[in-house]
Amino acid sequence: MARYTGPKTKIARKFGEAIFGDDKSFEKRNYPPGQHGNNRRRGKKSEYAIQLQEKQKAKYTYGILERQFRNLFKKARAAQGITGEVLLQLCESRLDNVVYRMGIAPSRSAARQLVSHRHITVNGNLVNIPSYQLKAGDVVAVREKSKSLEAIERSLSNSSHVYEWITWNNDTKQGTYVSVPARIQIPENINEQFIVELYSK
Repeated sequence: MARYTGPKTKIARKFGEAIFGDDKSFEKRNYPPGQHGNNRRRGKKSEYAIQLQEKQKAKYTYGILERQFRNLFKKARAAQGITGEVLLQLCESRLDNVVYRMGIAPSRSAARQLVSHRHITVNGNLVNIPSYQLKAGDVVAVREKSKSLEAIERSLSNSSHVYEWITWNNDTKQGTYVSVPARIQIPENINEQFIVELYSK
């Protein structure tokens, strides 16, 4: 499947924030890429450009392609609740995102790889689909054979984030997706209303 594999700092600079996590290169040059990137008089963006940028930011943040993202939006619009909020909740409920939030992987792309390579189980069953939608109460764990993997050990030792909607047991290397996070519990700096406006045109 086509997925962006280019320089991540360049994308982060485009949005003006380190959307892929800590990035020393971004800290050095936190202005847009290109020869006019540091020009303080860059033209004012249109409403459409702002909406499009917000959608692109969300897609790059969660590592989701356009078709998948559009399908998530349709699902969010059909569900009860505020469409933009439900959209972000669906993104957060993806297995690769929860693996990342639990600290099993240092980034969402690394989490996607762990899931694809069959290192993760859900409720005791191997699941190798990164976009698998978790439900409240699902138990996510590192497969028995993979518990000693150095990459997982390193990531868990460096992880310090705690989320109210997720529990994690470092001894058994398993956690529970306790509940769907409320918007206030999702730390991503995304204006979901712009995305809703863009898709509603």
